[in-house]
Amino acid sequence: MAPPLRLHAVAFISPLNHPILIRSFSQVKGDELKYHYIAHTSLDVIEERIASSNKSTECYLGFLYAMEDSAVYGYITPLKVKIVLALALSDSVIRDADITMIFRAFYNAYYQSLANPFLRLDAPQDSITDHSALLSQGSSKWKGFRRRVDDVARAVGAVVTTDERD
Repeated sequence: MAPPLRLHAVAFISPLNHPILIRSFSQVKGDELKYHYIAHTSLDVIEERIASSNKSTECYLGFLYAMEDSAVYGYITPLKVKIVLALALSDSVIRDADITMIFRAFYNAYYQSLANPFLRLDAPQDSITDHSALLSQGSSKWKGFRRRVDDVARAVGAVVTTDERD
């Protein structure tokens, strides 16, 4: 039996490399800045993988790199939104199928939130390709998305603390 995965953080990054949501599931207070750093440094690796890859249909980018106690994995959606997972490093083998399933669940959470017809009420016309104007982390319209992300994280086994913004 495979050991359970421990999810440290998930980051959603817009097509123009603006953070949409960076959610940390770590119990340590100072780790939020660390996961912002991990999300931003993974963008360089993601861009390299996209440029060197001939397969434009492959969303799963695989293992990107390891940093301290985290293994970082990447995924790019058909909408060019990048999803970055930081998992706890372990000595056991992590199957790509398990990671892909987690990415698809996070992508479905993003897609369901974006499909909300009331989300774009105050959106400028030029924000069709970059949703970061709509999806700012403090936006009250984005509570449903954070809730869906937390539900996926709970299913993976992360300990989700309630946020004062929720």
